[in-house]
Amino acid sequence: MKKTLGIFLVFIFICIITSMLSNVFLRPGNIENLIMRIGLYGIMAIGVSFVIITGGIDLSLGSMVCLTGCGLPWLLVRAGWSPAASLAALFLIVLGLGLTHGLMITKWRLQPFIVTLCGLLIYRGVMRGIAADQSLGFGNQYDQLRWLATGKVQLIQVAVVVAVGLIGWLLMILRKSRKLDVTLALVLGGLALCLVFAFACPQFPLPMPFVLLLIIAFLASLFLRHSVWGQHLLALGNNEEAARYSGIRTHRLIIAAYVICALLAGLAGVLFSMDVNSSQPSDFGNFYELYAIAAAVLGGCSLRGGQGAVLGVLIGTALMQVLRNMIVLVFPAHQNMEFAVIGLVILLGVIGDEIFKRAFAKKIS
Repeated sequence: MKKTLGIFLVFIFICIITSMLSNVFLRPGNIENLIMRIGLYGIMAIGVSFVIITGGIDLSLGSMVCLTGCGLPWLLVRAGWSPAASLAALFLIVLGLGLTHGLMITKWRLQPFIVTLCGLLIYRGVMRGIAADQSLGFGNQYDQLRWLATGKVQLIQVAVVVAVGLIGWLLMILRKSRKLDVTLALVLGGLALCLVFAFACPQFPLPMPFVLLLIIAFLASLFLRHSVWGQHLLALGNNEEAARYSGIRTHRLIIAAYVICALLAGLAGVLFSMDVNSSQPSDFGNFYELYAIAAAVLGGCSLRGGQGAVLGVLIGTALMQVLRNMIVLVFPAHQNMEFAVIGLVILLGVIGDEIFKRAFAKKIS
């Protein structure tokens, strides 16, 4: 949790600097767009964090986004399927792909890097072949379905629900520990911010992807921190062999992690497609896996496995999107340096993780 608090302070610092350098940053339109992007990328980041906690990696996220994001308008508009059948087919496909990844890694002992790298190439290639590299979209149809990505909910409504959830979390923490630890401080801070924003701007609209992200984050946090399977997943990441000898079904957990990752990537792809209403198979979802992995690493997920917190992943996602926004607003002439910044951020996150690991090992010894 100390790493989460540290990245949260960095996030606040970057927001302050950006607001000082650009008078556009705090405008409602920019904030709304920023929250939308945090919601879309955050869903992917939570998915890949499950895989990283096991000590694995998934490089196929961007291509899964392409597969579902281009597949949905293709099934609806060109093939004439119903929305329910199209969504069911796409989620069954990505579930099967996640299951295949997990089985290849656990049963065939293939490296996650190789398996998911091949997936990155195969899934995009298949979608490009199906769509013949043509742009796909919904046109003026399916507005009710697209509301899942383009709809908005008033902040006061979400704030009340989030506040109730945080109060429940707070009571759970107080039952376990009477001291004010970092987790408790973050929950109290989140509750205070939620109430302040709710009463300060009650009519501010929250994009639906961000609302979905909050729901997914809450469920993922409950799974990781307050369930037996979540604790087993963390133990598996720390030492798979020891976890196996202690009776944990490690293979099932690894498969489940890749399935969850694939499903959330598929959901993100559908939402991305609904939002922009246009998708080109050749570049839709390109490099999205880097944003998700960077957010997870920045949020405290160790690439060695065994460490990770959903709250940290959310803050890491927000930091990545604020950095992108900062480049656009403050350094518009250097927007082509965006990937250099992402690469540098991932490198700094890995270096910080290494320093933290060595310091912790030295302290124990």
